[in-house]
Amino acid sequence: MGHRLALMSDFEFLTGDWIVANRLLVHRLAGGEEEWRELDATAHCHTVFEGGANFDEIVFADGSRGCTLRLFDPATGLWSLYWSNNATGRLFPPVTGRFADGVGVFEGEEEHEGRLVKVRYIWSRVDTGTPRWEQAYSGDGGATWERNWVMDFRRP
Repeated sequence: MGHRLALMSDFEFLTGDWIVANRLLVHRLAGGEEEWRELDATAHCHTVFEGGANFDEIVFADGSRGCTLRLFDPATGLWSLYWSNNATGRLFPPVTGRFADGVGVFEGEEEHEGRLVKVRYIWSRVDTGTPRWEQAYSGDGGATWERNWVMDFRRP
């Protein structure tokens, strides 16, 4: 397909109900740590602004909850993704980006253990019915990345 500008329909694949298998790295940016925690969840996503935005809520098996607001900026062609959870009650700084060749890459910064780190979200397999979301951190300004959270989605 090649590179293209972001479209308001980029996240249409996510609309509806999901069962989500989560894998979370127990200790992030800990130098080669490979202990993973698995956690099931359910999610529901709905579209607003005629596709120019969407909102989801995810409910984890341990009772915690999170939500993401995604907003499309037609002036820049970029999506901004804002995450929050019930533990903090605040919006994390946005990650921004777009889809190219069926993969969405979104980057920004967030605080991890008292310091700013680069964060990257990657959406893949969006045309398969079983999309995947991954999060990675970089503690060295983007030279290397450590994947620390993977969500595999499937329909109930």
